[in-house]
Amino acid sequence: MTTDIIPRLKSKDEIRVLFVCLGNICRSPAAEGVLRSIIDSEEAGGKRWIVDSAGTYGGHAGDLPDKRMRVHAQRRGYNLTHRSRQFRQSDFDNFDLIIPMDASNERNLKSMAPTVEDENKIVPMIKFVKMATRYDHVPDPYYEGSEGFELVLDLLEDGCRNLYETLSRP
Repeated sequence: MTTDIIPRLKSKDEIRVLFVCLGNICRSPAAEGVLRSIIDSEEAGGKRWIVDSAGTYGGHAGDLPDKRMRVHAQRRGYNLTHRSRQFRQSDFDNFDLIIPMDASNERNLKSMAPTVEDENKIVPMIKFVKMATRYDHVPDPYYEGSEGFELVLDLLEDGCRNLYETLSRP
């Protein structure tokens, strides 16, 4: 991983992570649920994690994640209860690491970043994915069938596990 922010985060007692996709109803709430599950199963008095998700588009504000994503996630043991919200400027102050799911959301976030330091907090999710994949992003499953939701969960499970391990190792 070629980012300077990761070594700085490893030494923090509290790590604040925000996942971002377009509508905050598929990918980012699923990533939030996967990382929370990993933290719950691994942590016993270690680092304190703050995990949330948001969308660059606010049209779904207040909605639960897409029902198809909830069904596929539930089959894997994840209960997605997050209510969609739009990304806010204050999120740059409230989070240490902002993780977009694709290049479009990454560009949108970078254009909103008020400082270079805030822009450096933005690290694409795919940077944490180590499994073999033909994707350079986490694809939006919204217009896909079951395979799209399963693919997203596969990528997020791998990426969130690697994110957790990267930030938890000394």
